[in-house]
Amino acid sequence: MTFTSQLIAERSALGSRASVKEQVQLLGSNCCFLTWQVLDEFSRQVSKMDWPSGSPATISYSALDGYLSKYQNPRDADPMTRVQAELDETKIILHNTMESLLERGEKLDDLVSKSEVLGAQSKAFYKTVGSPLPEEPEGLRVP
Repeated sequence: MTFTSQLIAERSALGSRASVKEQVQLLGSNCCFLTWQVLDEFSRQVSKMDWPSGSPATISYSALDGYLSKYQNPRDADPMTRVQAELDETKIILHNTMESLLERGEKLDDLVSKSEVLGAQSKAFYKTVGSPLPEEPEGLRVP
């Protein structure tokens, strides 16, 4: 990481932005954002006079460790990545809910058809036995 950041800093013009390919992967917006944020804070904390003669041993910049730990998980660092991950989770939950609703609907359809078959079988049973069906209350008539 140190070599790559030194190489980028040496080859980039002041105030310019560019994409960098490292180990066949294009470093994304999180990396660029992190680099600009670290450079901005570093330039505020460390005097520009110390830059040419400074080394990691002589210049103290403790915020880098905090940034590196924060950006290990892109979801925590980038609001767009966080929103996309939340949308993906919501989509999965929605699909699961719809599947369970469809299964529940199928089960209800099965119960309705079984109750119709049971009603038809009970009518057939009473017809074969020869006893008349008892009067049904108005709301419970089977068609």
